[in-house]
Amino acid sequence: MPTVHIDNVGEIALIECAGRFVRGQAALKLRDAVRSQIDVRVVVLDLTEMHAIGGGGLGMLVLLQRWARDHDIRLKLFNPSGPVRDKLKHVDFEIATLEQMMTL
Repeated sequence: MPTVHIDNVGEIALIECAGRFVRGQAALKLRDAVRSQIDVRVVVLDLTEMHAIGGGGLGMLVLLQRWARDHDIRLKLFNPSGPVRDKLKHVDFEIATLEQMMTL
């Protein structure tokens, strides 16, 4: 079962995603977590523990990227696993480095 955990630090929301995001329910859980962050400047999705992402999860990331842009929020992805990174390379996402994360 995929999990989502939110930590807020000032104007930054760190959303940790764990598990397999391959079905609709997981994508909706991610959507709800990100869209609840309307008072931040940056949303970082920590994908360290996300083991797989399917078409529904990838499509949701694209929609969330557009939603964030429409709300003047930067959406960054952090530390995607190999299989997830392979899926992400087909879409233009901002992937934060460890150095960038430290400055946030």
